[in-house]
Amino acid sequence: MNKDIRHPFEEYQAGITRRNFFGKMAQGIGVAALGSMLNPLSALASNSVQARLAWNESGLPHFAPKAKRVIYLFQNGAPSHIDLFDYKPILKKWHGTQIPDSLTAGKRFSTMTGEQTERPVIAEIANFAQHGQSGAWVSDFMPETAKIADELCFIKSMYTESVNHAPAITFFLTGSEQPGRPSMGSWLTYGLGSTAKDLPDFVAMTSRDKEASCGQIFYDYYWGSGFLPSKFQGVKFRGGGDPVLYLKNPEGMSREMRRKILDDMQILNQHNYEEFGDPEIQTRIAQYEMAYKMQMSVPELTDFSDEPQHILDMYGPDVHRKGSFAYNCLMARRLAERDVRFIQCMHAGWDQHRNLNYQLKIQCQDTDQPSAALIKDLKQRGMLEDTLVIWGGEFGRTPFLQGNIADYRNWGRDHHPYVFTIWMAGAGVKPGISYGASDDFGFNPVEGNVHVHDFQATVMHLMGIDHEQFTFKHQGRRYRLTDVHGHVVKDILT
Repeated sequence: MNKDIRHPFEEYQAGITRRNFFGKMAQGIGVAALGSMLNPLSALASNSVQARLAWNESGLPHFAPKAKRVIYLFQNGAPSHIDLFDYKPILKKWHGTQIPDSLTAGKRFSTMTGEQTERPVIAEIANFAQHGQSGAWVSDFMPETAKIADELCFIKSMYTESVNHAPAITFFLTGSEQPGRPSMGSWLTYGLGSTAKDLPDFVAMTSRDKEASCGQIFYDYYWGSGFLPSKFQGVKFRGGGDPVLYLKNPEGMSREMRRKILDDMQILNQHNYEEFGDPEIQTRIAQYEMAYKMQMSVPELTDFSDEPQHILDMYGPDVHRKGSFAYNCLMARRLAERDVRFIQCMHAGWDQHRNLNYQLKIQCQDTDQPSAALIKDLKQRGMLEDTLVIWGGEFGRTPFLQGNIADYRNWGRDHHPYVFTIWMAGAGVKPGISYGASDDFGFNPVEGNVHVHDFQATVMHLMGIDHEQFTFKHQGRRYRLTDVHGHVVKDILT
């Protein structure tokens, strides 16, 4: 169903000028009453958001989805593609030599190297080998990921537009470099409705590298609902203490007493809603109810005592450390089992402008084993076939050095939006392939270019949504996650 098709009465309403409006006011409220009967979307004019919500949800999914849920392992700070997944032998030959000016001419970089006149190439800092039947090149910094190479689809021709972290992350997650748009998880939960019984449909979790030496800031709008009703924003699970604040009732208050208070509050809120028609009142009612349900569901969710020891071992030694990436990956699997639709795990610490040799290895130690364990765990439970897992950051890193080549301990790489690698696995994605390619230096894409909006269109396609048809009207314009761009990357789909 095309959400941009307007009812004939909406066309009539759009043609009413200010002069016509005041000229016809004398006809009384009969015209307004007639309009509400002819146009079901305007029957609750003060509740237009809710009316559009019902309209949008009724037509989704557009077609049978391959994926029921998404787990997005977002690597804040930008992993170095040329040190991890995009093997470029020529870098060793050019090591210490100025990168060709033909590559850097007219390109923007961060302020760290924007004025740097010397840009010597540095070779990859880890050894590469081919793995699996697919022969995928993977760095020895990622030994567990290498073992599941035949489950993964590496996209080696991703590119984006921003050279700075926050705008680039916002672009990936919301389709715009400026904050204020709905995040991908909000779009999907808004359009596809609720599936989880006692948990939110969109959960966000964050973690940092062990030494917290180069972490990024986690902004709430990374999982925000933007101009969509706030009931569709992601619920942030904290890394310490109770995952959600105020899960426990105050001392002296029983669960029965809490239920009665909520029932009375719901009556009052419903009365206000009927009087004012503010959709945020409905959000408040829904959030109170969800909080009550989560008092029972979240303690059970976070209790790993029912997990076999071999599963805990598979995720690695940090699995019991709340707030670690390993803990969040196991939580993601448990959330997926409970039908949470969108799970966003964000791990910071990949911004190696200095100390690349040491810090990159730490990041890989934090994330490699848990990421691979999640794929294996989902597969052995039969869940990978309808769960889409995504791993990647907001851009890549430069093949040239930031800093002084003589100072080996402080080698670093700058931000690189022009080409980088992410991987996807699971529902509807071809396993064991590498799609697209970069040039010999890992500087620009040369085959199968995939823009951020193409990536977003592909994710929505796997969830059964035509990204061009799924819109929301805000301030007179119909918005979508992919703005006015994006093509589904059909060559990576089964």
